[in-house]
Amino acid sequence: MATAQGPLSLLWGWLWSERFWLPENVSWADLEGPADGYGYPRGRHILSVFPLAAGIFFVRLLFERFIAKPCALRIGIEDSGPYQAQPNAILEKVFISITKYPDKKRLEGLSKQLDWNVRKIQCWFRHRRNQDKPPTLTKFCESMWRFTFYLCIFYYGIRFLWSSPWFWDIRQCWHNYPFQPLSSGLYYYYIMELAFYWSLMFSQFTDIKRKDFLIMFVHHLVTIGLISFSYINNMVRVGTLIMCLHDVSDFLLEAAKLANYAKYQRLCDTLFVIFSAVFMVTRLGIYPFWILNTTLFESWEIIGPYASWWLLNGLLLTLQVLHVIWSYLIARIALKALIRGKVSKDDRSDVESSSEEEDVTTCTKSPCDSSSSNGANRVNGHMGGSYWAEE
Repeated sequence: MATAQGPLSLLWGWLWSERFWLPENVSWADLEGPADGYGYPRGRHILSVFPLAAGIFFVRLLFERFIAKPCALRIGIEDSGPYQAQPNAILEKVFISITKYPDKKRLEGLSKQLDWNVRKIQCWFRHRRNQDKPPTLTKFCESMWRFTFYLCIFYYGIRFLWSSPWFWDIRQCWHNYPFQPLSSGLYYYYIMELAFYWSLMFSQFTDIKRKDFLIMFVHHLVTIGLISFSYINNMVRVGTLIMCLHDVSDFLLEAAKLANYAKYQRLCDTLFVIFSAVFMVTRLGIYPFWILNTTLFESWEIIGPYASWWLLNGLLLTLQVLHVIWSYLIARIALKALIRGKVSKDDRSDVESSSEEEDVTTCTKSPCDSSSSNGANRVNGHMGGSYWAEE
């Protein structure tokens, strides 16, 4: 028994090494008090996020069913999927077994075999691809849930920070660190954010599948890791500033997507340009010159570097690199919106590209479709840059 416990004890001691997590001459025992209130942040607090994440996911299901869906139907988003491709065993076999995007040679061969013109076959494959795509109603409900949460958590965060001394003097994040007691407001803010991202991690397997599934999966892991890491070593003050700074642009992007799905193009473009401006200011201005300045230089001056300090700043610098990349991609889409008067769709879209969507509209007037094309024309692309919204 003792032999079995030896390696586990070593592993546990290595994971919770005071020399890694805490500044010099500080131990976990020092952070056991004060006894009143919430004390200091502790690793076991993280366990409470799992039942809370399950609760958030349940609330989301109710919200989408009883609030988001009625709102979508009220503004004219229909409760139906894309246009259904006309049944054809030969084309279905090619689609399932060979390719969803037949080349010119295969199209010509199918044209001779079926006695259909090439254009009609292209229409069939395009409709068949869109047939597997989720309806706009589903995407609207998902975005409305994220919009509501981001807006509420931002409102809560800005109200909490407004009365916090480190919001007005960021050097307060490091004064008397790590002996900074945890208030109830700060605890709820941190745990709610962490639980929400855990709920996104779970729901990603049931939500609309998009091309960037793996990227978003890694993104959620990194976000969860950063929030958990900063909580355990009590860097929660600067953590609240970082979370609020990111939330301020997230609800604007979701609002732009809602306008896009509702076909309010002018409102969509306006919101996206506002989102782009806010994103640039917060991620390329405030974040590096306010947040990184204090985590890199002011904290060095006040508390000095230690092991987890280096890791935290390494992750925050990596995040800044991502901000630069995302800002470039957003700027391209926003510029197109200003020049062309319409926000373009991004590469991770869960529907066909805009050019193909226009082709579908044309196809619906051809012999390949004798019924209404409303379903196909109603499918919107996922607004450009959704993967910028949750970092």
